[in-house]
Amino acid sequence: MEHKNTWETYSKKQLKEVDSFAADYMNFLDHGKTERECTDQIVNEIEKAGYQELCKLIKKGTTLKKGDKVYAVNMNKAVVMFQIGKQPMEDGMNILGAHIDSPRLDIKQNPMYEDGGFTLLDTHYYGGVKKYQWVTIPLAIHGVVVKKDGSTIELNVGENEDDPVFFVSDLLIHLAQEQMEKKAAKVIEGEALDIIVGNKPLVLEKAKSSKKEEGNASAGKDAVKQGILKILKESYDMEEEDFISAELEVVPAGKAREAGFDRSMILAYGQDDRVCAYSSYRAMLEIGEVDRTACCILVDKEEIGSVGATGMQSKFFENTVAEVMNLMEEYSDLRLRRCLSNSCMLSSDVSSAFDPTYAASFDKKNVAYLGCGMVFNKFTGSRGKSGSNDANAEYLAELRKVFDKEKVNFQTAELGRVDLGGGGTIAYILALYGMNVIDSGVAVLNMHAPWECTSKADVYETKRGYVAFLEGMGKDRTVLEKAGN
Repeated sequence: MEHKNTWETYSKKQLKEVDSFAADYMNFLDHGKTERECTDQIVNEIEKAGYQELCKLIKKGTTLKKGDKVYAVNMNKAVVMFQIGKQPMEDGMNILGAHIDSPRLDIKQNPMYEDGGFTLLDTHYYGGVKKYQWVTIPLAIHGVVVKKDGSTIELNVGENEDDPVFFVSDLLIHLAQEQMEKKAAKVIEGEALDIIVGNKPLVLEKAKSSKKEEGNASAGKDAVKQGILKILKESYDMEEEDFISAELEVVPAGKAREAGFDRSMILAYGQDDRVCAYSSYRAMLEIGEVDRTACCILVDKEEIGSVGATGMQSKFFENTVAEVMNLMEEYSDLRLRRCLSNSCMLSSDVSSAFDPTYAASFDKKNVAYLGCGMVFNKFTGSRGKSGSNDANAEYLAELRKVFDKEKVNFQTAELGRVDLGGGGTIAYILALYGMNVIDSGVAVLNMHAPWECTSKADVYETKRGYVAFLEGMGKDRTVLEKAGN
């Protein structure tokens, strides 16, 4: 089977839509470099589209009905959206699930120290990264500092043109003979990923007892560190101890950019998996009336195993579905279990794109190509499909029917050559409920690098595919019954 280049299928009108959607997506990336920032953007946009916060409806005892749109937020780092369909929720939902966390450097709780005339912040990398990619590039600091009195300080330094940026240093090539002999995994050690944040010592004004005694005096020990602490106090009312209750993330500084002379690609930080998250919630905003309740899950912590209270393994999603069913006067434990079991899901996550520079790492017949549409991964995992969700053939057949009807361009792929490596998504977690789940999303070049690349056409086509899935899956009950629902 040959891959069809999606660009060749678009009309002039669609080409304009592709660029417009890409521009909106790039703006989302620019203002959403952390989970909290993504959540804020998503909530602001969906509320304008008529979504109501679930907790407020619970307090009022509001009864939900067909067509209602509700959402819930989990600790400011995850969002779940629902558009109530015609059918009882017991019959199942159509679910899109993506994650909004991305690989980065996290600042530790006791991070600041002075050494060699520099002030540095100690970091701990988050997710799967090639550590050597994070040196000598401009970095920004995003996040929150929560003080003991409960007040929250928001930091976003390094994104505006007049902002300072930060960086991790590297050894000059002239002295790097020993370093160059190390394996890539050891060239830069995790504990060496400390960011430089200052070099100017704090100076104190001398008391002027006479005209001859003018000038300044050094602040003494750790004068550079004292200078940085003075800036933090004056700019953010932040003390050194406040790092203890802070969540500060170090990310590449700079905006998403169009790539290529033809401007066909997007180069930006955090596209794994914000590209699928953005396409998913935008699809929710575009659907019309639906037969089955449409749901979108955007979670945290996928890059470190979907653990914790804001990860997919928490009970937040299940509890929220129960609350929605309760407001619809449909709740019971058995009905909740049936709802989850009868649901269909697209685990919306990125797939590796073919890279001709490293062609030997891929099976050319079973790899995603940039510009060839949305990607389905029947399974992920590693080696012998270890740790994978492996979708049923019946489910794939129904998806083919839905997508072909709406003329959505899609391709199938595996994550690299067999036995070379592998990876996973949140798919296996939702599959534990017995629902049909398959991985789907956008092909990405440079995955997990500080700057990742996608095709504008693939981003647009994936959104189209998600709309088709939310509106079309489940209309043919016979097929779903054959697929195990």
